[in-house]
Amino acid sequence: MSTTSAATTRSAASSAILTSLNGANSVDWNTLAANLAAAQFAGQTDRLTTRTDTLDKQISVAGNLRSMLQTFATSIGDRVRSGDLSPQPSLSAAVATPRLSGSATPRGSYTLEVTQLAAAQSLASPPVASTTATVGSGTLTLRFGTVAGSSFTEDTARPAIDLTIAAGADIADIASAINGARAGVSAYVANTTDGPRLMVKGAEGAVNGFVIEATEDPADPGLAQFAWNPTMGATNRLLTTAQNASFRLDGLPMSSPTNTVNEVIPGLNLTLTATNTGAPATLTFADNTSAISEVMTDFVSALNQLASEVRTATDPLSGDLARDGGALALKRSLSQLSGQVIMPNAPAGAPRTLADLGVAIQRDGTFQLDGARLTAALRADPTGVAAMFTNGIDGVYSTIDGLARRMNRSTDAFSLTSSVNRYTGLKTRLSSDLAAIADKQELLRQQLVTRFAKTQTNVSASTSTLTFLKNQIDAWNSSNN
Repeated sequence: MSTTSAATTRSAASSAILTSLNGANSVDWNTLAANLAAAQFAGQTDRLTTRTDTLDKQISVAGNLRSMLQTFATSIGDRVRSGDLSPQPSLSAAVATPRLSGSATPRGSYTLEVTQLAAAQSLASPPVASTTATVGSGTLTLRFGTVAGSSFTEDTARPAIDLTIAAGADIADIASAINGARAGVSAYVANTTDGPRLMVKGAEGAVNGFVIEATEDPADPGLAQFAWNPTMGATNRLLTTAQNASFRLDGLPMSSPTNTVNEVIPGLNLTLTATNTGAPATLTFADNTSAISEVMTDFVSALNQLASEVRTATDPLSGDLARDGGALALKRSLSQLSGQVIMPNAPAGAPRTLADLGVAIQRDGTFQLDGARLTAALRADPTGVAAMFTNGIDGVYSTIDGLARRMNRSTDAFSLTSSVNRYTGLKTRLSSDLAAIADKQELLRQQLVTRFAKTQTNVSASTSTLTFLKNQIDAWNSSNN
């Protein structure tokens, strides 16, 4: 708190005291007590209040820098994960949907031959009389494993599922029991031309086949009609068999339990949609240099916004965080960013720093993008530039995200989170000090009120005695006349 502020507060308290004492008719002792108590602690209160206001501003500024940095990192991550900064995949035949995962930058060309799609087992029950007809009671047991022809090999590592079917249940109740078990199978009632049938479907993959066993209540039979295993030979009930997807990549045989194949090559996911046995498709990648140029422009613009806020906050003369360890650490990191090696494992000649992409820091602390240098880098090594924009352990996103994480780490003394926590702790202690001063001020006020009350009683008694004597003298003088 400045000396001027404290003096102003004391002057205001003094004026209030003089006003109380110079009343035309009488002194307001309660107001006088309150003003005297306030004047006694005005200096301390002002100093603590001003310091609290300063801490509030420091908490706000440090929190804002942390939020800006996190938002910056998140926006880069979102753009990287969208995949449009990496070479875009293309297939010569519509047998799969390729998607970039962002973990690496795929390149080159490949052949893809899909010979079999993954499928889920689907099983239908015999038709029942109606949807409201009772179906018996007892227990239905689902066992999981591989169905191959007339054989079933149970997966003993996967527990069987027992479903209790109560008396009076209908076909819809069985479907509800299967769905309620959440065991990787689903069921519904299909109203076919033959009548209502229970349709049970599993998950894709050969190991996700299943059989159904029935244990009937002898007094209420009927559940056996829903039992099935491959030895029964009921071909009209097993509509599809669970199987894996089979395909060849560059002639190499591969298999997947589902039609979604992740990281089939580093950085590429495939969703298989059709077969092309004997006619392999060609998978290629096209560089997307225009998207990288666009994102670099946005990157430098966002970087300058952050750097501007940091410079303002750490200004030696006017900055709220001029001496703050976290803010100064962030400032140093930004000043070193363009020359920092962010691709340590890049091959010789490939871009390794943001400076290699044309990002330079000026004397005033601002960043500038050299478009000609970026264009030259994209022309010379488009794959190497694209490799800097993945969600792997190296690259642009990893670097900014790592900086954001460090600034958010409470265990790091030179992080913004540590700064916020430190200022918050100081503010809490100041709040306690202000509360203690308020208690002392109130105690003094009460003491003054008590003291003034006694004084007022004494003054009133003296005034009463003086009035009596004056009246008595007047009476004597009147009688003498």
